[in-house]
Amino acid sequence: MRPIDIARKLNISTSSLRHYEEWGMIPKVERSASGYRIYTDEHVAYFECIRAMADGFGIWLIAEVLRKVMAKDADSAFWLVNEAQSSLHNEKLISEKTMQSIKEARAPLLNSNDKRDYLTINEISKETGIPISTIRHWEKVRLITMPRNEENRYRLFNKNHIRQILVIHALKTSLYSYTYSLDGIKEIIQELDYNDTEKLSKIANDFQKHLDQINRHQIRGVYQLYSLCKNLGLV
Repeated sequence: MRPIDIARKLNISTSSLRHYEEWGMIPKVERSASGYRIYTDEHVAYFECIRAMADGFGIWLIAEVLRKVMAKDADSAFWLVNEAQSSLHNEKLISEKTMQSIKEARAPLLNSNDKRDYLTINEISKETGIPISTIRHWEKVRLITMPRNEENRYRLFNKNHIRQILVIHALKTSLYSYTYSLDGIKEIIQELDYNDTEKLSKIANDFQKHLDQINRHQIRGVYQLYSLCKNLGLV
């Protein structure tokens, strides 16, 4: 098929086809005597797989997956996407924690100056599922603030921070991250009333809807990947 015909079929530009080729995402492309690319049905199948996976997986992961397919190692390709799906499932668990935290938000926030029941950064990371390095980065860029122990300078977290960290993660992971810059998200967070359960619930629901959409995209992509491997006789 001609590049323009494939591009029209997949609703992409011919330059995208060239990029996929340059990035090693499809088998080697032969050229005609006049120098034109000769795309076969197999190339088209790879292009279709790329497009099906594009919305659910990062382009560099797709490239790695398809290199495994070209090496006739379908199982390694499947495990790579399985790892990405596992990461998405972890996001779902965080989403559920966010929902639960917001339900508990009907109770008044603790007095932030009350030094009882403080948590360590390790405990807050375990409770929320957010990596320690991420929490420290958010503090550095002033997405979250917390007091420190006057004696040893350790960060002092209370249960209010659990809710705040989960909501920040929801904002940064969902469609808000595509709409707002870091400063924009910071402004939302600074103006956010963590007792406003209606606003918090909307953020959490948007987060879950975003994850649901990615999950659908991933399922569609995995289906197309399996179909490609089946057509190639790898499964």
